[in-house]
Amino acid sequence: MLLNYQHHWIVDNMPVTWCYDVEDGQRFCNPGFPIGCYITEDGRPKDACVINSEFHEKDTFYIFNHVDIKIYYHVVENEALGARLVAAKLEPKSYKHTHADNPDCSGIPMDISNKASGEVKIAYTYSVTFHEEKSIRWASRWDYILESMPHTHIQWFSIMNSLVIVLFLSGMVAMIMLRTLHKDIARYNQMDSTEDAQEEFGWKLVHGDIFRPPRKGMLLSVFLGSGTQILIMTFVTLFFACLGFLSPANRGALMTCAVVLWVLLGTPAGYVAARFYKSFGGEKWKTNVLLTSFLCPGIVFADFFIMNLILWGEGSSAAIPFGTLVAILALWFCISVPLTFIGAYFGFKKNAIEHPVRTNQIPRQIPEQSFYTKPLPGIIMGGILPFGCIFIQLFFILNSIWSHQMYYMFGFLFLVFIILVITCSEATILLCYFHLCAEDYHWQWRSFLTSGFTAVYFLIYAIHYFFSKLQITGTASTILYFGYTMIMVLIFFLFTGTIGFFACFWFVTKIYSVVKVD
Repeated sequence: MLLNYQHHWIVDNMPVTWCYDVEDGQRFCNPGFPIGCYITEDGRPKDACVINSEFHEKDTFYIFNHVDIKIYYHVVENEALGARLVAAKLEPKSYKHTHADNPDCSGIPMDISNKASGEVKIAYTYSVTFHEEKSIRWASRWDYILESMPHTHIQWFSIMNSLVIVLFLSGMVAMIMLRTLHKDIARYNQMDSTEDAQEEFGWKLVHGDIFRPPRKGMLLSVFLGSGTQILIMTFVTLFFACLGFLSPANRGALMTCAVVLWVLLGTPAGYVAARFYKSFGGEKWKTNVLLTSFLCPGIVFADFFIMNLILWGEGSSAAIPFGTLVAILALWFCISVPLTFIGAYFGFKKNAIEHPVRTNQIPRQIPEQSFYTKPLPGIIMGGILPFGCIFIQLFFILNSIWSHQMYYMFGFLFLVFIILVITCSEATILLCYFHLCAEDYHWQWRSFLTSGFTAVYFLIYAIHYFFSKLQITGTASTILYFGYTMIMVLIFFLFTGTIGFFACFWFVTKIYSVVKVD
């Protein structure tokens, strides 16, 4: 009760809500109700204790041991079901029953002093009443919950404000890039004489090294394959959620859809990893396809399995049964891995990616770089703008996961997803252009890490959220929070990094195919 633990009940796949009045005459419906509340030593009521003036004893816990449940329904004509549930509400109360064996649901509140010792027996009771409600349609039965969520209008305004700012910044970046590149390409294409060619500078000087294979090309190609798998999975899942197929009424549908899509998208992962690995000059195709199949999914599954072991050890009902884990492994090994091998087969079978310019045999020496064109400062700066477009949504997503709130704004989430893709692409392209102008041609890993660094800001924000918003105590709960957070950070790193690499690859291919380099 000191930590405001709550009950969460479900009837006909709908949460049983506790509705109460808040400021400005509004009514808030919470999909859960507290176990009890506490009056501090100085007489200050905490949390739900403010609802009852009879809760006044200092340093005392009050237990909500009775609930009045109201079930609202409407009669369905021409159907054998007869009626449909459209709302379920309750009101928690506290009674110290005089006769526990035959409770009368009356009396003074059930209080327990903080200094009490010994065994305490508490009788829990409930009552159920049914009310016909003709004005609520079954398809709209969630509306009364969603419309009463706190700060909904503030959330809409904040998201729209964020979208406008990010769109404006993205437009500015695109305009600057187009104007600058147009001048560069026009100037370079006018250089016909040998004397002019000797005066070349900037990004055209590195055309003989721009497609030189990167270091650790195997690992980069594996990350690109896994990132492509996650990118397509995220897009399709959010698209279905926007269409209403994955509504909050279907509990678990969002995660089920994501897992199934991930399993079925092994072919694009294997194809992309093999295609880029071959273009990097790699020949260990067996190692490449095995790492694509097992490296990133293996890290996620190992982390998830450890978290599940902790839940098993704590006796939590949130632990996934052993049979379900076996089913997930079967989907991974029997469907995803073979599909990855099929995709890798077609990727290696095709010719290597044709580049618009030839690569010199001798690498060009990279001049001394200024501070802002060095790798680390550029990577750190590159993740700021993408994170700025998601942090508002991130706050509400973390609330829905850890603070028993409901997330339903998938339309806005899909828009933020599109803006994130655009922002990652343009921020990476802009920094890539600066580095090429500084005659630094190592763009492959840098483009991946520039947008992928958004995940580091994600991690920092999650740590801030843990210490500022949550009141988690206990080693097990802390490990669970950071364990699941690390899974999200890894997925987000692969997702954003792949976007940045593809954008930069497209940009580099386009500009060096337009200019005259011979």
